[in-house]
Amino acid sequence: MKIYTDRNLSIVIGITLMAILGSSSIGPVLPTVADDLSIPNEQIGLVITVFVVPIAIGTPISGVLADRFGRKQILVPSLLLFAIAGVACAFAPNFRTLLELRFLQGIGAAPLESLALTLISDLYAGKMLTAAMGVNGSAIGISLAIYPLITGGLTTLGWRYPFLLPLAAIPIAALALFVLKIPKLPKQQNFNLKTYWRNIGRSLNDRRVTGLLFAVIALFILLFGPYFTYIPIVASHTLGASAVTIGIIQATMALSLAFVSSQIALFPEYLSEISLIKVSFLVYTLALIITPALHNVWLLMIPSALFGAAHGMCFPSTQALLGQLAPERYRAGFMAVNATALSAAQALGPLLAGGAFFIWGIKGVFVAGASFALVTFFFLTRILAKKSYFKSQKLKMR
Repeated sequence: MKIYTDRNLSIVIGITLMAILGSSSIGPVLPTVADDLSIPNEQIGLVITVFVVPIAIGTPISGVLADRFGRKQILVPSLLLFAIAGVACAFAPNFRTLLELRFLQGIGAAPLESLALTLISDLYAGKMLTAAMGVNGSAIGISLAIYPLITGGLTTLGWRYPFLLPLAAIPIAALALFVLKIPKLPKQQNFNLKTYWRNIGRSLNDRRVTGLLFAVIALFILLFGPYFTYIPIVASHTLGASAVTIGIIQATMALSLAFVSSQIALFPEYLSEISLIKVSFLVYTLALIITPALHNVWLLMIPSALFGAAHGMCFPSTQALLGQLAPERYRAGFMAVNATALSAAQALGPLLAGGAFFIWGIKGVFVAGASFALVTFFFLTRILAKKSYFKSQKLKMR
């Protein structure tokens, strides 16, 4: 089937795009916010961190609630809170208020990514699941190309205008409520929270899951630390780039991500998903090593494209494999743990990169990131067996 024509998948992708809007789209505006509100470079990453901290905390809770009460009952109110708090950021009078509103917006964003991944895993299996994750990843890549351009353009009018973008979550909430068709979940009779988490814990106590979750954490530390937070700083403060130029550079990463993700269903014919995950961290290492050596702002498009290719290989592969390993009755909770790890990495990335910046300067950010990527590659080589443990399943569209 032409999976990209499925209406359900289109709505789920809309949910995913809202989940990444709150963090991935604001890179070009960070230097302007820092200048306008007189924020030191090592603190500007807090705009991202305070958004993802409530996601890391709230995602497991939302996963339990989604398994207990249903996907839509949690999804729709969360989209509305995300929209309202996000728009309020545009009217923040100072940095503290901006951080407080971003925190509130993060609460609304907490269930979005994990539920989007859960819904894809509910609807598909086997190669179709990998293909659906690839389409989802491709849409993320396209949005990451468009978001920075829109944000960069809006920033020329003022840093507040990009924070109006979350209004798009309101029509998506309406589509999720009235149009989205999802499989009927088995009823949870005599729901016991302790038993629920014990069963999820058993599912997580698996060498494969440990390796996949570590890969997810590592890739988002690299993406939100050196890439989204400090490549804009290099471009702006070291190479004199404008917000629009930064948007174009980050669009290169997004287009590369979109292309590689769109082909992800073909890669397993030649390389397993596990092999793709391992190779991606070698590509991350290369991208980070060459970044400090570049002295022309447009050459930053090279590591950006490498970052996009690595992410396009790694993220859909990890999510498809985790989706296959997730137990049906506890899938939202299982995928919430995955999303929590992802969000924690998004929060840690800017903080770790900020620490590297404070100790070693801007070059140290990228040297430390390259070292971490290489260590991750060797760790995954040991913990993930060469043999594929992941068996294909039949399509289970309902």
